[in-house]
Amino acid sequence: MKANRLLPALALAALIGAAQTARADDTIKLAVGQRGNWDTSVSEIGQRAGIFKKHGLALEMVYTNGSGETQQAVISGSVDLGIAGGIMGALSAYSKGAPVRIISAETTGAGDLYWYVKADSPIKSIKDANGHTLAYSTNGSSTNGVVLAFIKQYKLDKAKAVAMGGPSANITAVMTNQVDIGWAAPPFGLDQLDKGEIRMIATGNDAEVFKGQTVRVNIANANYLKAHEDIVKRYMAAYRETVEFMYKDPKALEIYSQWLNISVAKAKRTRDDFFKPPAIETDKIVGLDTIVKDAVDLKFTAKELTKEQLADLIHIPPR
Repeated sequence: MKANRLLPALALAALIGAAQTARADDTIKLAVGQRGNWDTSVSEIGQRAGIFKKHGLALEMVYTNGSGETQQAVISGSVDLGIAGGIMGALSAYSKGAPVRIISAETTGAGDLYWYVKADSPIKSIKDANGHTLAYSTNGSSTNGVVLAFIKQYKLDKAKAVAMGGPSANITAVMTNQVDIGWAAPPFGLDQLDKGEIRMIATGNDAEVFKGQTVRVNIANANYLKAHEDIVKRYMAAYRETVEFMYKDPKALEIYSQWLNISVAKAKRTRDDFFKPPAIETDKIVGLDTIVKDAVDLKFTAKELTKEQLADLIHIPPR
């Protein structure tokens, strides 16, 4: 009789344990800009490595053609977090009353972004862009900000800025003469550069306002952040752990290369040549005082955000 009573008790305990385990994995919906860029791959690599699982999180990711799309998904509430949004776009959205909050810096400096032309193009440098079409991804993105900075810095008033989406769309547009100057970020375009099919004419760091400053940020829907602060803290803890993993453990390069179906050598080149530390900086928005001024100069905001507004906008969880 005791044995008969014990079996149901054990079964109930197992069910309770399973239910507790299931509840431990909170699902977060992410919109991630530009699939495959080293910096935007933190969530993907961390999930594949089991790091987010360790923090009780399951990630549902959708990839966008740029941070303009990423930001709109966050604003609408169709996703909880947006990864790699342009900082100028975030300032702009907040200034217009959108429910956007910054939960971390994402990339410092813009050396990973580059602009290129066909090998036989007469354009030799970004200074020659007047009278030509100059591509960026989406409105409000980091590439949008860089292109506007190029136009202002080099007085390219006759250049035409064109939203062309992601790197794949850009290479097609450049090679078929739909746009004169395209943009990309590694590992995309490395093969074409090596083969001499395209020529790099500028990087994002050639725009003085972005060199050495935070260019992209991770954002949250304000309502989601208010209701799920603990989940966001765990997400950022796992995110930071993954960044360390990506730079210290060779397994991260293997995961990245297998995901994108590229060689480990190309994965390593992407990281070491274009994303040297502290490129992926999470804890500090570098150059914020200058950024809020540049946002006005580049017409992302009508006036500088106040210290009180910035305190309301930026919510980076402490380590």
